[in-house]
Amino acid sequence: MPRITPLEPPYTDQADALFARMMPGGAPPIGLFRMFARNLPMTGAMHGWGRYELGRQLTLTLREREIVIDRTCARCGCAYEWGVHVMTYAERAGLTHEQTASLVHGGPADACWTSERERLLILAVDALHERSDIHDALWARLASAFDELRLLDLLLLCGWYHAVSFAARAARLPHEPGAPDFADFLPRSR
Repeated sequence: MPRITPLEPPYTDQADALFARMMPGGAPPIGLFRMFARNLPMTGAMHGWGRYELGRQLTLTLREREIVIDRTCARCGCAYEWGVHVMTYAERAGLTHEQTASLVHGGPADACWTSERERLLILAVDALHERSDIHDALWARLASAFDELRLLDLLLLCGWYHAVSFAARAARLPHEPGAPDFADFLPRSR
């Protein structure tokens, strides 16, 4: 049971207008957005940043973005937001079952990760999650693969999804219909 109950229809005109901007193609708003809408000024302020993080101006590719988001949500134990992203973006990002499972249950040394850039993203998320910092040796490796714009996007994307994960998890949001759970992506036996 959620600790902060998401809004249910009928919505106020202000909430309806905000949801129309937040959800593509008139899709009904997800539980996270309906929960945030309990505080409409906060949600309106967050919308611009969230739109940047999921938009085309972000300097990371869709695949890189989803690796960072999925790993961050998994490390935070936030099956809700992880499931939303896997359901919505994993296929478009070209993430295989093995890679999706690895982002939850494995690590950058797993055989499914053949790209050094992708392994570095996972290492960066892990470092930020564990220490809120990136040690000099890893930073040097990251800086050799990503320019400063991408590094800034990486840092803030990871931080943004920590915040989203904290809110969704602490509020006990129930899974979205059709969204997977961590257990749906257990590593396949060899």
